[in-house]
Amino acid sequence: MPADLNAAQQAVRTADPTPGSAKQDPILIIDEVSRSFGGLQAVDVKRLEVQRGVITAFIGPNGAGKTTFFNLLTRFDDPDTGKWQFNGEELSGKLSHSIAQAGMVRTFQLTKSLGKMSVMDNMMLGAQDQKGESLFSALVKGSWKSQERAVEAKATELLGRFNLSHMRDEYAATLSGGQRKLLEMARALMSEPDLILLDEPMAGVNPALVQSLLVHVEALRDEGVSVLFIEHDMDVIMGISDWIVVLAEGRVIAEGTPEQVSQNNVVIDAYLGTSFAEDEGTP
Repeated sequence: MPADLNAAQQAVRTADPTPGSAKQDPILIIDEVSRSFGGLQAVDVKRLEVQRGVITAFIGPNGAGKTTFFNLLTRFDDPDTGKWQFNGEELSGKLSHSIAQAGMVRTFQLTKSLGKMSVMDNMMLGAQDQKGESLFSALVKGSWKSQERAVEAKATELLGRFNLSHMRDEYAATLSGGQRKLLEMARALMSEPDLILLDEPMAGVNPALVQSLLVHVEALRDEGVSVLFIEHDMDVIMGISDWIVVLAEGRVIAEGTPEQVSQNNVVIDAYLGTSFAEDEGTP
């Protein structure tokens, strides 16, 4: 194995690729999570363990249940059944803001920036446990002013890292689609998460910014943040992922390293269909 891989990357490369298999150091453990809409079974994940400290990609055909699964894990939607543990803590009964406070944050396929607030104000809202958010403390300026300066300094550093410093005083609504993706990722880091869920971070992004986003995602992993992301660009997935989980019709049908998944006939069939494979083999 390459010497420059961290311990988590080394561990996941030797993990069992069987769907639902145990990981050496899971940060997230999911059991029997399901969600139906009428007669449609959108999510039906029996067992899934997510390795700490790596980039795990979720892939699958359109309608496979990827975003719905993210919504369930972060309680933006309620599951019909199931439970999940994050850092050993049961999260299935918690609300979305409590899950974020526990260290699991997400971004959205359609960005959720507050367009009529400045980029800096958007950033500062992402910090946890701000004393000024308490009605009593807000009346006593000395109790929160030093913390606010520290939050602003952290936001300034992150805006510089994501090449958004020149936009700090502009309304978030004036940002391009790609810049909003960067802002949402930077704002998520204000809470110092252990796990970040990125829902199609490259979708609709100018190709010139895609490489910048990829660098930031890899940097998160290298700094010890675990990453789950949904993406449709297979070149991106194969180039950046340490582990891939494949969903189809709401179920995990395969998982493994990029090399293992790319050669898995079940995955090929889910994307292309058996009839396609047969037609391709027909003279």
